[in-house]
Amino acid sequence: MYELIVMEADYEPWWQFDGWEEYIIERFQFESEQELEQHLTLLLNVYRSKYPHEECRQNMFYAFWHDDEQFFCDACDDDAQLYHGIIVQRAPLETE
Repeated sequence: MYELIVMEADYEPWWQFDGWEEYIIERFQFESEQELEQHLTLLLNVYRSKYPHEECRQNMFYAFWHDDEQFFCDACDDDAQLYHGIIVQRAPLETE
């Protein structure tokens, strides 16, 4: 199985801080890498049409954001940016 993970957090998906899994909003699993790539293309097109900013790292972590999606962070006593992340698991997942 291959997987795409969609998350929303106040940091980009490549950081994967402790507890990052709590920010997952959707998971997609696929039998083949071809299916994964097709769905990734669709997701990227949707996110690119919605968000003016994009950054990609290691061809597996994608972050999208809009400057208007900021919120006050009590812990840091400052504004924080909301990021929409996609994580691509191209290596087959172990199945039980």
